[in-house]
Amino acid sequence: MGAAAAIVLVFLVFFAFTFLILLLSTLFIVQQQTVAIVERFGKFRRTAEAGLHARLPFGIDRVVQRMPLRIQQNDIEIETKTKDNVFVLLSLAVQFQVDDKKVVDAYYRLSAPTAQIKSYVEDAIRSSLPKYTLDESFEKKDDIARDVFDTVSAEMSEYGYIIIKTLITTIEPAREVKDSMNAINAAQRQRQAAQELANADKIKVVTAAEAEAEKDRLHGVGIAEQRKAIVDGLSESFNELRSSGLSERDIMSILLTEQYLDAVNTFAKAGNHAIFLPASASGAEDIRTQIMSALEATNPLKK
Repeated sequence: MGAAAAIVLVFLVFFAFTFLILLLSTLFIVQQQTVAIVERFGKFRRTAEAGLHARLPFGIDRVVQRMPLRIQQNDIEIETKTKDNVFVLLSLAVQFQVDDKKVVDAYYRLSAPTAQIKSYVEDAIRSSLPKYTLDESFEKKDDIARDVFDTVSAEMSEYGYIIIKTLITTIEPAREVKDSMNAINAAQRQRQAAQELANADKIKVVTAAEAEAEKDRLHGVGIAEQRKAIVDGLSESFNELRSSGLSERDIMSILLTEQYLDAVNTFAKAGNHAIFLPASASGAEDIRTQIMSALEATNPLKK
């Protein structure tokens, strides 16, 4: 009885172990944002979404692929030329994901989806970039990326892939071309700086000329005002002296002598080294007499 019980116990353990293995082989888990492709005898059977699922054991049902639904990125480098025949190296980032409604097409219709996407991107870039010069390719980078997106998304949607975004991350011309572009840019900036300096010098010259002209104008106005004041003063002095009964000759003699003495006094105060000749009192009288004779000779009232 004891031997029979042991045999039964061993059988039960073996049965339980076999059942557990069989049970485990029929269950499988699909992760979040993933779809499993299940085949039966090598033929597509169904898709299984995230969660716990059962299948027929002994390889009758097999999970042949787990398709991620998350956004993926394919980094691509392409060498092509621009409209002005400059070869550049473009780096692109293509973001894509599997269409959850076309998982079967995405798995069975393409064996290498990233390579297929790269081929479409290369074809689109080589059709779009030659429309632009090197300078325009930098300015129109977003337009080129949009052209690539429109072309690739239309093609890949048929195979169950959604193109989210195409980004041109870098446009790298040859080293010699970059050096030439930098030299051109530096020359343009130097020319602009020279023009700005020339304009600044011109403004300085014009401003100085305008200031000098204004100075001369104001100086002339000052001299005119000074002369007018002198004339007004002489006229007033002349009228006062004439009212006292002096003759015009005497008045003119007094005024000329006064002007002569004022001029001598001004030169003396200014520290000038000029000398009036003759400088004696008799000499001053001679100067006065000569001036009066000249005035009488040119006075039309005496003729």
